[in-house]
Amino acid sequence: MGPVELLHMSVFSQSFSPCGRFLAAGNNYGEIAVFSLSAALSPDATALNQKPVLTFTAHEGPVFSLLSTDCHLLSAGNGEISAWSWSELTKKVTWNIPEINSMTINPRDNSLVVGGGDNNIHVMDLENGVFKTVLQGHSDYVHCVTVREREAEILSGGEDGAVRLWGEINTGVCVFQVCARPQYGKWISCVTTDSDWMLCGGGPSLSLWHLRSLSPTSIFNLSGCQRQSTFHQDLILTVGEGAFVSHCLLGGEVKAQIPCTPQSLNTLQLNNNSTEHRVLTVGGSSDRIDVFTNLSYRAFSLRF
Repeated sequence: MGPVELLHMSVFSQSFSPCGRFLAAGNNYGEIAVFSLSAALSPDATALNQKPVLTFTAHEGPVFSLLSTDCHLLSAGNGEISAWSWSELTKKVTWNIPEINSMTINPRDNSLVVGGGDNNIHVMDLENGVFKTVLQGHSDYVHCVTVREREAEILSGGEDGAVRLWGEINTGVCVFQVCARPQYGKWISCVTTDSDWMLCGGGPSLSLWHLRSLSPTSIFNLSGCQRQSTFHQDLILTVGEGAFVSHCLLGGEVKAQIPCTPQSLNTLQLNNNSTEHRVLTVGGSSDRIDVFTNLSYRAFSLRF
């Protein structure tokens, strides 16, 4: 890949291998790069160890979502989901769906939950690779999906500004009406949960909601749109427009903003699959993926 392509590269998605020793990252050119964390984190690591051990073309368009199961790396782009065996990453199985923006696994029934460009959520049985359910309710395409494991509920956020809860009783929350920022639009780009709590944001401000009462408890004063957020111990970590990872307290205070290499961020991942390689990785509008061995500073960058 030439210098012009590298200059215009964006990293949209990441996923750690089941063993936690490898990181897969997907970019806007349809490529997936696999990095060895054990080599990159070695005390005698060189610049070569921060390059991929494998790069391959997975999709014709951007790789919007990556997800790992015990045996497979799942990738999604414009119109298809591909399953790649972690033991042999050049072999794949493919399913077709309109543009896929987000995927997650529901461990309760071993199903794959997919948010699509057709405004629907599709649920696949991972045992036989058959789609068993289509959830309809969004009036525009779905940006993000997550699973509230304890309640076996699926949550989805869409371009229509709604977060929908899918379970025994399907409900919806119009986040944009409560946390509106008209200059950014009403779209919801990130949703995540922790027990009875939900984080969501995008055009509307990032906000923390109590799911039993369906009411917001904190609204975070962050500039720009947040694209991915996660709970971590007593913190909320979030990335979006801006060259930094924001550390927020549950009460709404922005505690710190840690500088990153990309000027705009799309994805962050915490490696909980390996205690030896427990890192935070973030990627965005750059060919570099920043690695944090300590949440307070960037240790180094992996490069496509």
